[in-house]
Amino acid sequence: MSRRQLPLNALRAFEASARHLSFTRAGLELSVTQAAVSHQVKGLEARLGVTLFRRLPRGLALTDEGQALLPVLGEAFERLEEAVERFEGGRMREVLAVGAVGTFAIGWLMPRLERFEAAHPFVDLRLSTNNNRADLAGEGLACAIRFGDGAWHGTEAVHLFDAPLTVLAAPALARRLTRPADLAAEVLLRSYRADDWPSWFAAAGAPCPTLRGPVFDSSVLMAEAAAQGAGAALAPPVMFERDLASGRLVQPFATTAGKGGYWLTWLKSRAPSPALGAFRAWLEAEAARTA
Repeated sequence: MSRRQLPLNALRAFEASARHLSFTRAGLELSVTQAAVSHQVKGLEARLGVTLFRRLPRGLALTDEGQALLPVLGEAFERLEEAVERFEGGRMREVLAVGAVGTFAIGWLMPRLERFEAAHPFVDLRLSTNNNRADLAGEGLACAIRFGDGAWHGTEAVHLFDAPLTVLAAPALARRLTRPADLAAEVLLRSYRADDWPSWFAAAGAPCPTLRGPVFDSSVLMAEAAAQGAGAALAPPVMFERDLASGRLVQPFATTAGKGGYWLTWLKSRAPSPALGAFRAWLEAEAARTA
């Protein structure tokens, strides 16, 4: 059977009928009569030389052949719909797969994402989060937003803004803190970077106490634990502006420790696409407002 001979209407009728197990409901979905759907399916069965449905007194049941065909058709029609949707608005939409540190995605990118989508409707953004470990090639990412010093092997890196760390705590705990040394009596929540608290205490001019608090792989989780009174966190306040504004978290000290910043990165071996170029320009403009 050549591609030009594919009975697309009949295949669509079968796929809808198989999902609903009803010619009547399939007809309502496809805006045709129940008789038209039944006729299309019968024609498909005759063409394939197999029975796709068992006709029952109160509906339909798929045969083994029908069960084998349904998932293949379902996936094919979904891919067709996605492809057609990419041309809405008179211009082909370009998929842009972006990986981002979870803290950045939730605390900074999401509140601004609507502005990007409004300004660049041709970009079909696909966002995934990670804990600062992104495999650009292996995960099929066009770019990744990471926290660090900008030195990642094989990648281009554009600095967005610095994100120094400071103490964040629930209001009740913050009221017990009048000087940095008071933190020695509190649970100090930790990240996977072992030198965060020592660096902050050095900047504050106070000795670092023995660290025994729980370790988190995400600043979002650590800040949430702090907001619920589990201890004091060390995190970038720029990522938690909403919690600070609402009073769920308090920044008791002005002291910060510079531990790096956020960077947009992509593979040197891959030329940036128009979508990535638009995303980069937008990120840099938004980041300039943050700095």
